[in-house]
Amino acid sequence: MSEKLRLPAEECYAAELEALVAGDGGQRPPGWALSPRLVVTYLMGGAAADGTAITPKYVGDRRLIETAVATLATDRALLLLGVPGTAKSWVSEHLAAAITGDSTLVIQCTAGTDENQVRYGWNYAQLLAHGPSRDALVPTPLMRAMEGGLLCRFEELTRMGSDVQDTLITVLSEKMMPIPELNSTVYARRGFNIIATANNRDKGVNELSSALKRRFNVVVLPLPASAEEEVAIIVKRVGEMAQSLDLPAPKNVAQEVARVVSIFRELRSGATEDGKVALKSPSGGLSTAEAIAVMVGGISQATFFNDGRLTPETLAANMIGAVVKDPVQDTAVLGEYLETVLKKRRGFEGYYASLTDLI
Repeated sequence: MSEKLRLPAEECYAAELEALVAGDGGQRPPGWALSPRLVVTYLMGGAAADGTAITPKYVGDRRLIETAVATLATDRALLLLGVPGTAKSWVSEHLAAAITGDSTLVIQCTAGTDENQVRYGWNYAQLLAHGPSRDALVPTPLMRAMEGGLLCRFEELTRMGSDVQDTLITVLSEKMMPIPELNSTVYARRGFNIIATANNRDKGVNELSSALKRRFNVVVLPLPASAEEEVAIIVKRVGEMAQSLDLPAPKNVAQEVARVVSIFRELRSGATEDGKVALKSPSGGLSTAEAIAVMVGGISQATFFNDGRLTPETLAANMIGAVVKDPVQDTAVLGEYLETVLKKRRGFEGYYASLTDLI
């Protein structure tokens, strides 16, 4: 068991990647560890040439992943767009792991991200002692990716200020990064590219400029089309996360996931599954990722405080945390849903009682 709390994808799925590489006879773009066809196999699941089972990393439309991979095989950057919880970061990480074997060159964009964190920084002790030099320069993940012909990932690109975003224009169009202080330039090696993720639902979003948008090919990752698909995704991810946290998965995980997904989808869509009752939606997104967090939190609570039994009571507090982002508005929305829908629904009595007690 690794001491790392979370292994990068290339370590977690090393056996699968090695099996795919060993049997890969396809054409590989410069700097790629796998051919594009086998990158898609790694993401979507299948079998390696030696029969090794490749687990699916993404459950959804195969054509979207093919488009993403084909984009990265060109010199055009990739932007994965979608509402929170559509596996943008997950897909981004696994694409980088399969293509270059290194998913760790990441820049997490925030309102506080500045140009130095994107382009390069300085070791100020070296700078003051010896002046500007290459030894005093601190390369960012973007610069290291350019020099190594690797992929750099930008998480939540639209959270970064627009003026900082536009520092990428030169990199994406000219494939080089000027260093005026040294009167030199870093040129990208073949194989370099950028994968960015973004969503436009959260607060604090900074729209991309037209000039920057043109340099990305946008692939929109949708929410799961059906409840069955969403349940399958959550059951798979919850099982993986429970195993990594040494939490025994209760036997009724799939049944409780189905109930939680049913509640989340109705609140998210603003209508019951049969379309007969219109509902108010809470301010949060109630994404697939939040449902996964609810289940993992519930399993942890069941393991340590409920003799391993996963019940509505162990899940209710986690569900409240996911639904109620605005204490006034969302509490009213949830209360109305409980009284008009869940109170009358067979099989959900435990959720009605537990959630009612907590709001």
